[in-house]
Amino acid sequence: MSVTDNTYKSETPERIPTPVLPVDPADPALPVDPADPVLPVDPADPALRVDPADPALPVDPVPPVALASSVDPVPPVDPAAPATPMAKPVTPAPPPLWNRNFRLFFVARAVAVFGEGTVPVAFAAGLLGAGRPGATVGYALGAWTASFALLVLFGGVLADRFTARRMMILADLLRLPGMGILAVSFALGSPPLWAVYTLSALSGVGAALFQPGVASTIPRIAPDVQRANAVLRVVEALMTMAGPAAAGVLVAVWNAGAAFGVICVTFAVSALCLGLMRLVPIPSDSLRRDSLRVELVLGWREFTSRSWLWGVICIWTVYGLTVAGPMVPLTASLVTADHGAATYGVLMAVNGAGSALGGLLAIRVRPRTPLAAGAVALLGLPVNLMLLGMGAPVPLLVAGQFIGGTAFAFWLVMWSTSVQTHVPQEALNRMHAYDVAGSLLMMGVGRALSGPVAAAVGTETVLLTGAGIAVLVVCALLSVRPIRTLGRA
Repeated sequence: MSVTDNTYKSETPERIPTPVLPVDPADPALPVDPADPVLPVDPADPALRVDPADPALPVDPVPPVALASSVDPVPPVDPAAPATPMAKPVTPAPPPLWNRNFRLFFVARAVAVFGEGTVPVAFAAGLLGAGRPGATVGYALGAWTASFALLVLFGGVLADRFTARRMMILADLLRLPGMGILAVSFALGSPPLWAVYTLSALSGVGAALFQPGVASTIPRIAPDVQRANAVLRVVEALMTMAGPAAAGVLVAVWNAGAAFGVICVTFAVSALCLGLMRLVPIPSDSLRRDSLRVELVLGWREFTSRSWLWGVICIWTVYGLTVAGPMVPLTASLVTADHGAATYGVLMAVNGAGSALGGLLAIRVRPRTPLAAGAVALLGLPVNLMLLGMGAPVPLLVAGQFIGGTAFAFWLVMWSTSVQTHVPQEALNRMHAYDVAGSLLMMGVGRALSGPVAAAVGTETVLLTGAGIAVLVVCALLSVRPIRTLGRA
């Protein structure tokens, strides 16, 4: 028999010598199978059988594809088969909103807004019930507004200097004894007017120290700032409705002193809840601060360096002077004269319900450009003003108040969230103070001028003009590029 090979030739029946097998470059001790040079074979492994054609060449009884060790073979891909959807990455769940600090802050804000809502009713019932002229109620509330507007900027500086939480607790403790004195005084009789005005102004000072800290506290206790603002807006709307109603019941059953007593309790509860909060320290808490004057100047520079921020506030001062300021007193006088005080109370309650709905919508709706979305929502306000100015029937007035309340609440959540997420924490209290001061001052001027202007041209004309200005305000907000394009932080 003749055996032919590329390496040798033999005519004898002797055993064929073992051919020299190529070796694995990664491990020269292991020869490789010529049929599959990728898969090394070990001739010393007793589990491998012998190839009958060449007893010296051991092979694996398992097909070569299965010798992939621990690596699974890749199955063939069928082009006609549908693609298997890729599994989405699992994102960790966001931290819960209702943590301990937020629950305490929620209760503090709820009771504080409830108490503040009872103040006008308590002053009106106490002073008018004591035989004082109606102008004294305006003077008492004016003393509160003036002290608040004049000192709120300093409240922002102090909150940045001593932390917002400390200043809010101090503000509640400052207002508490004043309300207690008024409660006792009105329960026993008629306090002197100078005492009423002084204690009202002291309460305004406390509010000026308290209000700037609200804006900077929310980002520190809430993982979702927009949702937190929306939830707080809902409860504030509900408490704004409940406060005056509860004050009316207290005055009817007891006297104005009881209403002031409840206000005193709300400030105590607020201070207690704020005192129980445990905030994680941040670098701005321990920053070295300059004098009050320098801090005000630095705050102004921070304010003017953000065109979207001062742009909104400048536009909003016009709105407060011509629309928001006159709207409240003129709505009260017009509706009360045409439909009665009870109807006006119903409209205010419906407005509060609309505000609650606006807060609920802000929980769900998360636009990419919050200020632009909020500006579009403000188009609901001129609808309300047009219905009032045109003398619409009560059902349409109810619808207008509901739409207006919803629109304004949604805007407030978008605005608050934008400020709290785009302004550095160390300057946030001062920025909020500038916002509140500018808006409140112009609204106060608008309320003061609304009476004389309405007497000259008519209440309906002022309201219809305000509706047109409200549309122009929306157009102005949307026309400023930094405002229109400001995204979510």
